[in-house]
This record gives sequence, C-alpha cells and structure tokens, in this order.
Amino acid sequence: MMLNIKDLSVVFTDRGAPFTAVDRFSLEMDRGEVVGVVGESGSGKSMTAHALMGLIRRSQVEVTGSALFEGADLLALSRAELRRYQGRDLSIIFQEPMTSLNPTMRIGAQVEESLRIHEKKLSGPERRARALEAMALAGLPEPEALYRQYPHQLSGGMRQRVMIASALVLRPRLLIADEPTTALDVTIQAQILETLKDINRREGTAILFISHDLGVVRALCRRVVVMRQGKIVESGPVDQVFYHPKEDYTKLLISSRPTRRKLRGGGSNG
Repeated sequence: MMLNIKDLSVVFTDRGAPFTAVDRFSLEMDRGEVVGVVGESGSGKSMTAHALMGLIRRSQVEVTGSALFEGADLLALSRAELRRYQGRDLSIIFQEPMTSLNPTMRIGAQVEESLRIHEKKLSGPERRARALEAMALAGLPEPEALYRQYPHQLSGGMRQRVMIASALVLRPRLLIADEPTTALDVTIQAQILETLKDINRREGTAILFISHDLGVVRALCRRVVVMRQGKIVESGPVDQVFYHPKEDYTKLLISSRPTRRKLRGGGSNG
C-alpha cells in the first residue's frame, strides 16, 4: 500500500468556536491507483488535499490523524522533513493556473523550479532536457517554443498543462489533482483527463483526483469517495456509486451533472 490515511481531521481554531472542515477522513491507495474525491464546494475535499501536502498553517488549524506515505506519516513530519517529499514524491495540481504560475517567469523556468530545489547537481542543459520531457508528457505541443514563453501567451488549457508538467518533472509517485479541469470548457476538460490517464498508464503515477463533478471523476477513476460537510458519506467502485448510489446526497450530485446538450454550448479554451 502506498498511502494510508486514517481519521484525518482538520479543525479551525483561530476564530471563535472550533470549525471542523474535515472529519475523520480515511482512505487507502495502492501504487498506480486512480481514486476520486467528489463533493460540493465546502465539503472538505480540497482541505484534505492541502493537509496531505502540508499547505495548511498549523498555527491556525489543528490537524490530527495519520497519513502514512510508504511508511512515513506526512502529518507528523516537520516542515523541513516534509519538503523532501513535496514535489519529489508527491505533487499537486491546482485549479486555477493563472494564480499559481508566476506571470513574470518564462514557462521553462517555472517547470524547472522543482529541479533547482531537489536536484541541485543537475546542470542547466540537464534541467532543460528534463523540463522539455515533462512538458511533452503533459501534452504540450512544441515544448521548445513554449519553453521561452510567458503564462499570458498561453490559453487556459495550455496553462493547465504547464501546471501538470511542473508537477511531473520530478516523476512523483503520487499526484494530487485539485479541481484541475473546473475552469476549462468540456472539450479541453476531456483532453486534460486523457492526459492524466496517459500519465497513469505510462508512468504508473497514482492520482488522487478531486472534483465537484461525479461524471468527470467517473471518466478517470476506478474508485470514488463522496464527501459532504467534511465527512465521507459514500465510497466504492466508481460505477457502483454512479449507477447504484446509496445516499441521497450522491444521487443529487449525479442528477446535477450537465447534460450533453448543455455541454455542447461550451467554447474553446485550449
């Protein structure tokens, strides 16, 4: 087993009465597995991902439970110890690349950033070669040309692929994708999902895919966890949950999916 999360809870303690954002979340993942976490905004799914990646300020939040990543408890590590895992062993793709990419840095420099931190012995040409390889793996056309461009010169779909390339450049074993297709139209969304599928097949990268759309999760994942108000309300094989949901909340998520007719109205983003 690669990842074993047990009773992960995230409680905000800095303002008035404590607020539980994640309540005893538990999940097991094997190497190379693709698992979805679905729920509406505020259900705790993104907070779960941020807790795993150590992106929550512990001075304002109490994080309890355990998250064993190949034997090491991510929740118990110091910041310095956790940095050894961030990027190298587990990486995250965020929802909106324009707020995550530096508008003043060229694309190539941003993809190489993790290499500068974790692979200091690499020469400049070696870093460039690794960055171009990751860009190609993320489905970016003509990586050599894009390498010197800036984020504002790329479409939304291309910027998201840059984020994927940045997450992949150190060949992590676990990729956390936090709503990576939400801001994209349905055509580009499908392309990004195919890219993630291809990465999983070719590289064996495990993916924890977070979304509010059970239909999108079904297109990528074999197993799904449904969250509501910080708690897991249902989980199982994705087709079982999709076709035979047990909980009314899961049924509501399924029924709220856009229809094919609605989806045809989307423009192009990529």
